[in-house]
Amino acid sequence: MVLCLTELYVLLYMMTDISSWIASHFMNSNFLTGLACGVTIAWFVLRSRSRIRGKNIVFSPENSSTAGEPEGDDEDDFKMVLIVRSDLKMGKGKAAAQCCHAAVMAYKQAMRQQPHMLKAWSDDGQAKVVLKVDTERELLELASTAQSNGLITSLVQDAGRTQIAAGSKTVLGIGPGPVNLIDKVSGHLKLF
Repeated sequence: MVLCLTELYVLLYMMTDISSWIASHFMNSNFLTGLACGVTIAWFVLRSRSRIRGKNIVFSPENSSTAGEPEGDDEDDFKMVLIVRSDLKMGKGKAAAQCCHAAVMAYKQAMRQQPHMLKAWSDDGQAKVVLKVDTERELLELASTAQSNGLITSLVQDAGRTQIAAGSKTVLGIGPGPVNLIDKVSGHLKLF
């Protein structure tokens, strides 16, 4: 293909026009500022998402008839246990709601009293295990033992609006805390 001189001139003119348009639109300070902000925000978002995920924890109830604890080094693993009174015969939904109350109460206490433990638990995957006891007396004994070991405890008393009498102690939350310390208190219990 043979280009005449006029066509070559038009082609060169268009190329310089395109390059000046690119330079004027993409090399101004607004574009560069926006690009820098976008890259910075993306970096922070990706960094925080990797922190939230934490490490994967594999529960293995087959290894033990007790709490189904996470596999791995217990000194670096953290969990929360929620202990439900089975003698109250709560429905599954009611028991789940009571466990949620205990978990939220424990979380709030940990924020105030042991923020470093809360961060370690959060970074470790926020493991929660639901166990059961047969009586209120057992629940209160576990609460006392956990407190004497320096663990966070949250004891839920029902308001009495649905299935359970008002003031009934339904669920005990222990932790978040180190797996080995929590298992000293609750390691003998069965899964709910």
